[in-house]
Amino acid sequence: MSNNPFPLSKERLLEAYRMMRTIREFEERLHVDFARGDIPGFVHLYAGEEAAATGIMMHLNDRDRIASTHRGHGHCIAKGVDVKEMMAEIYGKATGACRGKGGSMHIANLSKGMMGANGILGAGAPLICGAALAAQKLGHGGVGVSFVGDGASNQGTFLESLNLASVWNLPAIFVVENNGYAESTSVEWAVAGESYVDRATGFGMPGVSVDGTDFFAVYEAAGEIVKRARDGGGPSLLECTMVRFHGHFEGDAQTYRGKGELEDIHANKDCIKIFRNRVREAGVVSDAEFDKIDNAVVALIEQAVIEAKAAPLPKAAELLTDVYVAY
Repeated sequence: MSNNPFPLSKERLLEAYRMMRTIREFEERLHVDFARGDIPGFVHLYAGEEAAATGIMMHLNDRDRIASTHRGHGHCIAKGVDVKEMMAEIYGKATGACRGKGGSMHIANLSKGMMGANGILGAGAPLICGAALAAQKLGHGGVGVSFVGDGASNQGTFLESLNLASVWNLPAIFVVENNGYAESTSVEWAVAGESYVDRATGFGMPGVSVDGTDFFAVYEAAGEIVKRARDGGGPSLLECTMVRFHGHFEGDAQTYRGKGELEDIHANKDCIKIFRNRVREAGVVSDAEFDKIDNAVVALIEQAVIEAKAAPLPKAAELLTDVYVAY
């Protein structure tokens, strides 16, 4: 084995790979099970975007807060939410992270700093301003991270949040996961301006755009931005240009895709394949070590599905529990 040329130890590289593989296997299993009719509700998959969630969340801890999106499974897993509880939640079972009442688009775990996925576009940004304000006033060094897609980046709530965070100098980070499509509309037809960095500048904060299929690019940029926020430097915007392997939602025919587009992104823009090849070629991790993780992850997801299917449904008497907070 050669010297490690990466900014993470071998142990942390394996941790990053395990996280990305867990997200991928989780999503690909949902892709199959949803098509079979096993899963109720609506599902939006994060497959293909794993490097962004993992590269950012490896800088965070349970004290830090994130607000996710309707495409939030990857954020949940990377933030440390239990995979079995997530699977049970998606299956609508009482053992789920939200006791089966939230489903795919509303998984949350406040103990892990996961404030929740959200079915309303751009709705997480104001919540993160609140979380960042609390961290600022408590002085514990925590940060808030809001995730939006290129479509949600046009929402008034998102733009107002950029302004508020800048005015109050909040430790807030706004991540735009630009996968090229707002549902079926290309970003070229929907977003004014040539760069999200320009939007950040317009609100008086720094911004940076990175290749979201490159784990190391995301990791290094996120590290600088998170440190800046912790040190009192205020808010920042991070754009990750990336790809999604599946449709906007499960069942999306994707007729808006160009000829050969899906084949190209699977062959040339798979963030996990890129990561694995780069680390293996550097001689830091062997194929056998990667394969061992792959096998463990497959077993974990299989067990999560078995337990979710066997778990009980929520009882009718519990309909209104966990719905309203009593102060």
